[in-house]
Amino acid sequence: MASPITYSATVLGAPEGRALGRFYQRLLDWEVVSDEADWFMLRPPGGGAGLSFQTEKEHTPPTWPAGADEQQMQLHLDLQVTDLAAGSRHAEECGAVLAEFQPQENVRVYLDPAGHPFCLFVD
Repeated sequence: MASPITYSATVLGAPEGRALGRFYQRLLDWEVVSDEADWFMLRPPGGGAGLSFQTEKEHTPPTWPAGADEQQMQLHLDLQVTDLAAGSRHAEECGAVLAEFQPQENVRVYLDPAGHPFCLFVD
């Protein structure tokens, strides 16, 4: 029996959900499907699961890497690129910040404008 549940989107909280959504729109070049004051949603070309962004005024950015008493990362996005250097340049042009700690040579960890880590990698 097929599941009655369909995965729709991952939701990221930020002090300004719309602003974070616009960052990911530039980064991924995805279509905006909802643009409200406290809710912003993107879908990839051709459909599929998307990314949503909600305003959370009390948002506390995670610490990367986190220590025992620091805000833990609860998820991160893995974004595949064909060229790590080109993908890194694009991410930085969109407003991402290269994380100080880099755990792997073939992966680049970045922080989005709200402090969420995401990884660029070449398969």
